[in-house]
Amino acid sequence: MAHDPADQAAAFAELGRIKLGETDLNGVLDRVADLAQRTLPGAEQVSITLIRDGAAHTPAHTGEIALQLDEWQYRQDRGPSLEAAAAKTTISVPDAGRDGRWDGWSELAATSGIGSMLSVGLPIVENVTGALNIYGRSPGAFDDEAIALAQTFVRYAAVALANAHLYDTTATLAQHMQAAMESRAVIEQAKGIIMGERRCSADEAFAILTRVSQDTNRKLRDVAAALVERTQRG
Repeated sequence: MAHDPADQAAAFAELGRIKLGETDLNGVLDRVADLAQRTLPGAEQVSITLIRDGAAHTPAHTGEIALQLDEWQYRQDRGPSLEAAAAKTTISVPDAGRDGRWDGWSELAATSGIGSMLSVGLPIVENVTGALNIYGRSPGAFDDEAIALAQTFVRYAAVALANAHLYDTTATLAQHMQAAMESRAVIEQAKGIIMGERRCSADEAFAILTRVSQDTNRKLRDVAAALVERTQRG
């Protein structure tokens, strides 16, 4: 199957140029799916399956047919995408309408106008796996050369997605730490106010805040923030 090596090199380079500060994990997934459709020979539609904690979903796709065929697999808990993701391997379906490995899937593929399919396992991090799913219009859309190219593409994409996942996780952790520091600061302020008003110890002041929090069914931070705000207004 003919394809331009220059396009492939450009695609791999584009995967390496993704700036994580300018997008999030979903943005990277969308770019990977779009780039795969534009680069891989025979790709009519592309989707990405992600599996986290046993739950599979399709966070990126280039067409509704790909999404429908993916979601059928998730509902039935069987199909090429799930097998490729679980085994981190490549599943080739040369003739989707005649393949009997997943009862019901081949009939749906045929009626949807899909003749062949290729699913390549996409390892990301230890607790997140996935697959790049490439749907072809006609049977035999993916020869050995196309399969090898898809596998190479996935190796590049896996690095970009692993980096994006790490960046996303780190950014979320930083936000949580910042929120925790801000909560601690306002609680310390509130304790200081109570200590000054009641001439009590820090432990006693904290106990008072905790009791108010429990009695009013409000978060400790919210109780502390209200006290600080009220004192500043007064």
